[in-house]
Amino acid sequence: MTRPETLLAHAGCEPDAGTGAVVAPIHLSTTFERAPDGSYPHGFLYSRVDNPTRQLFERTLADLEGGEACAAFASGMAAAMALLLALRPGDHVVLADDAYYGVRRLMRELFDGWGLSWTEVDLTDPGALEAALRPETRLIWAESPSNPMLKITDLAAVARQARTAGAYLAVDSTWTTPLLQRPLDLGADVVIHSVTKYLAGHSDVLGGAIVARSGTGLFERVRAVQTTAGPVMDPLSAWLALRGMRSLAARLPMQCAHAHRLARFLEAHPRVTRVHYPGLPSHPGHAIARRQMQDFGAMLSFEVDGTAEDALAVAARTRVFTRATSLGGTESLIEHRASIEAPPTRTPPTLLRCSVGLEHIDDLLEDLSRALGD
Repeated sequence: MTRPETLLAHAGCEPDAGTGAVVAPIHLSTTFERAPDGSYPHGFLYSRVDNPTRQLFERTLADLEGGEACAAFASGMAAAMALLLALRPGDHVVLADDAYYGVRRLMRELFDGWGLSWTEVDLTDPGALEAALRPETRLIWAESPSNPMLKITDLAAVARQARTAGAYLAVDSTWTTPLLQRPLDLGADVVIHSVTKYLAGHSDVLGGAIVARSGTGLFERVRAVQTTAGPVMDPLSAWLALRGMRSLAARLPMQCAHAHRLARFLEAHPRVTRVHYPGLPSHPGHAIARRQMQDFGAMLSFEVDGTAEDALAVAARTRVFTRATSLGGTESLIEHRASIEAPPTRTPPTLLRCSVGLEHIDDLLEDLSRALGD
């Protein structure tokens, strides 16, 4: 088996048969020529259905995750919507109570009226999950580490509960990528990515993806949503995502190392009441994270001593960190999550979430020290 670093280094680098170009071209064409007998000899009909550049991205990500099939979408939320549309009215979803707020909002504002029922559960508590399961439960949606509280879920244990209940397990792996955590190896059926984040890695691509252990069953319905409804990743975004993925194995270890240093600094700071980072031995999910992750990630959050206004003031005083939503780029970002999330939010009003980038670690440390009033 080719190691992930080698797969990434060659992402999108299939020499072009016509020119010998090492990097695959961008196929922007929306339609493809038919043969005289009406067939499609090259296998492509129309870019909503399939496209050579998107197909290359999907195949690369499926190989990287160890999955059988991948479908690429116009955004992470388009991927989430497609997965939920692959369910049936009357089905029940168990959703991690600290899942990305956009998914919870999607369930509340769109799918409640469509006939899906759902229950939010603390997936770190096996008993709570067991109590939430119903005969009609078809999907468990997990996220580990979670956003923004960085809860750690034992994915192998949840996968066992899902199989017993006859439900699929989907894991949002945006924060970890296949380099840090491989949910399919831990028993998940489906992995979801916001490609916008670490995979593309440069804050200039919008995209999402679903990778499945099997190309049949649930994934066939996901693919039907993709090709029929058309929320597909465009060819330029697929090409840019492949370009970004080629440096992931170099970017991510440095970002993780920086996040670990910052977490230790913040844990010792008198103006910080709590740090959420699974790499700290004090984190309640540290032992599980050590077991199921290759590294602890480049995301962290911390709670400022004081009020929401105090937390906003800390973010406002940063100069190296940029105050912006999103994550996974080369630049470090900080944001006050409670003011971003739609009500009702469970995020503490004093919490700041950080996406740690590639700047010099001393500049990042000095920036947070200054912002906290040192």
